[in-house]
Amino acid sequence: MQEHRADVDEIDLAIIGCLEQHARSTYGEIGGTVGLSAPAVKRRMDRLEADGVIRSYTVVVDHALLGRPIEAVTSLTFSGDARVDEIASIGDGIPEVLAVFTLAGDPDALAWLRVADVRDLKRVIDRLRVSGNVIGTKTMIVLGGPNHLDSAAPV
Repeated sequence: MQEHRADVDEIDLAIIGCLEQHARSTYGEIGGTVGLSAPAVKRRMDRLEADGVIRSYTVVVDHALLGRPIEAVTSLTFSGDARVDEIASIGDGIPEVLAVFTLAGDPDALAWLRVADVRDLKRVIDRLRVSGNVIGTKTMIVLGGPNHLDSAAPV
């Protein structure tokens, strides 16, 4: 089954690039960058939204200021009879779990976490492990990355 591909041109890609840099840019600001009027940018963005290319707008949060400065990734290995839906829902109801990515291979999933401190990290990992089908975890604390606010700071 072949997936439908959206019909986008270079100007659409430039608009998307502007939004990726700053999702709150005005139509006028984007238009100034891509060489279109504000109404033309709005029409294109409306079409990109309708086509599903632009699915949402987001914000980058400084989690340290919210009391959750530690970012970690925990790999999860499940017993052989665990269903993919069960694996995908492992973080449901755990606010420190930002996302769960199911994988083909070993490990079975990665859980992306935000916590206050190492004790909080241990509590969240213990909570993930109590699921009857988790047979192993491995946790890595994030030091930096492309979207990490501290990535420019020396380590």
